[in-house]
Amino acid sequence: MIQVAQILFILSVLVILHEFGHYITARWFKVRVEKFYLFMDAGFSLFKKKIKDTEWGIGWLPLGGYVKLSGMIDESMDTEQMNQEPQPWEFRSKPAWQRLIIMLGGIIVNILLAWFIFTTMYATVGKKYISTEVLQQNGLAFGEVGQKAGFKNGDKIVSVDGEFQENFNRMIMDVLFSSEVVVNRGGQNVTLNLSDEQIKNILDKEGRNFVQARSSAIKIDSIIKNKEADKAGLKVGDSILAVNNNKVAFFDEFSTAVKQHINDSVTLKVLRGAEEKEIKVKVNNEGKLGFSVKHAVNDKFFVQQKMSFLEAVPAAIKESWSLLVYNVKSFKLILRPATGAYKQVKSPIGIARQLPDAWDWEFIWNFTALFSIGLAFMNLLPIPGLDGGHALFTTVEMITGKKLSDKAAGYVQTFGMVILLSLMALTFGKDIYQLIADKFF
Repeated sequence: MIQVAQILFILSVLVILHEFGHYITARWFKVRVEKFYLFMDAGFSLFKKKIKDTEWGIGWLPLGGYVKLSGMIDESMDTEQMNQEPQPWEFRSKPAWQRLIIMLGGIIVNILLAWFIFTTMYATVGKKYISTEVLQQNGLAFGEVGQKAGFKNGDKIVSVDGEFQENFNRMIMDVLFSSEVVVNRGGQNVTLNLSDEQIKNILDKEGRNFVQARSSAIKIDSIIKNKEADKAGLKVGDSILAVNNNKVAFFDEFSTAVKQHINDSVTLKVLRGAEEKEIKVKVNNEGKLGFSVKHAVNDKFFVQQKMSFLEAVPAAIKESWSLLVYNVKSFKLILRPATGAYKQVKSPIGIARQLPDAWDWEFIWNFTALFSIGLAFMNLLPIPGLDGGHALFTTVEMITGKKLSDKAAGYVQTFGMVILLSLMALTFGKDIYQLIADKFF
């Protein structure tokens, strides 16, 4: 329930402020706003109240929201008033440059919101991120798919497309977006070029976990009851020093050594308290022993860069721009079908499942800022039905002097809504299926 509450709060903030951007610019240019709705009121609304010319309400379907402007064909598909003579207070009666500003109003507010949140966060709690340089001091550990893509345990990433990324989480994304990755392997630089098929395998099978810090502490965190480790007498807190008298300094070395003895046994040298013990353990047919170790990012990997207000302002602008660039790169990856990146697109249901179980204001505001840039980018896309689609046709009108007829605009809007609703149905269907599958299968 906390995850649901968080996503509803975030969506409410974003939708209200996005639509307010359209509302306030419309009012500046004396366009009548007939409706202002949080969420969609298909069939009925949960709440509504008319104040002067505007009906304010809350819909029952949490799929965005809208403002309905007089004299405009929008999501409501209300074309009746378009058959009447244009009135001075209508959207269609305003010059193209004013209509363009109204269409971009929501996007501008989304960008300003992200900038404001980042500025506030940097000036109070500071800018926080995982340091790539510190985290990969011992090199990096890669999953099976990452190794098949050409990485090797112990590699240190030197650059991605010619640049070093100081934020480890961003570095992971950079690798997936990259044309060229340079790693330091045993003192030598090695260049890797990931194919679309390799990126697809990473996204499908391991995701962000395809690369982690190379853990130098092989300490048992939990043991599965009645599995091999439990039967052999291993205990939580044991530290593994060697496999068959071969020292293992990193978890990937331990894992590789164990997988060489599938359906056989290995002798582990473990440190329990101050005492060393040798314990013989059966290896199952998956090359595992039935225990797990913590791969949590250590606190020492985090950087907390505190800033004054004057320092936070330009840093927040830079961060907002950086996120917009990442949205462009993500979209380009989605348009490459061979990568399978389109499968990673999530509806609010999928996003909610990734939110923490506990209410964390710092996380929520940072996520809101990130989501706000994503919403701005999505609405910039020149797709009929989105703000970017309206802005595109208005820009063409400003250049050519020719305006799209109301009839053509209706067809375009209908086409755009069909596309958007189809995409929404696919993403919601995928996430609902995954939710049911995770619960019952």
